[in-house]
This record gives sequence, C-alpha cells and structure tokens, in this order.
Amino acid sequence: MGKLTYDSSLTADFDDRVLAHIQVVIGAKLRRGESFYFTWRDDPQAGDGRNTIWLHPGIPIAYKYFGSRSPTLNREWIEALMATANSSSGLQIIPETSSLAAQSGTLKDEP
Repeated sequence: MGKLTYDSSLTADFDDRVLAHIQVVIGAKLRRGESFYFTWRDDPQAGDGRNTIWLHPGIPIAYKYFGSRSPTLNREWIEALMATANSSSGLQIIPETSSLAAQSGTLKDEP
C-alpha cells in the first residue's frame, strides 16, 4: 500500500498501482494550473467512509510507494480517470476493467 499525503495533514492509503495512475492524472491537472475535487472511499476495514479534498497547485502533495518497482501504467485507465477529473464532481477512482488491464503494457513511463 502506498500513501498519498495532502497538505502534510491528511494521509490516505492506496494500492501502489492505483496511486501511480492517480499521480499521473493529478500531476497533469496541477501542471496546467487546474484545481479540482478528488473523492475516494476508505477501505471497509477503516470504516468504509468517503473522503473529498480540493486539489490546488499551491497545496503540497506527496506520494510514497510501498514497492520498489514502478507499476506499468495503463494509458486507457489514465484517460478514464482523467475524464472523471474533468467532470464537475472531480477525480474519482474507477476500477481498471479487464479490457483496460489487458492493455496495461502499452505505457512504460514512470509516474
């Protein structure tokens, strides 16, 4: 499990593969100076709650990965995540479907 730390005060755990993909999406939007919401659900063991944060280029974000290897990125999943980020409700983690996972070897860039 990787960790996303937002504004040095909020920490959220994500699978390394998920974290790598949302890092690409968040980075792309913040590089363009865009602010947006990011919503995710907690693990059921942590209470199954829902969290929403407002991401802004001036607020620090840190990514910490558990594994030593960067996951292979799936371009289609990044595009699907970006589509949610561009909506009025903001970035939401959607599942990587089997058709998206089958093409995960198409993008080798590291986050």
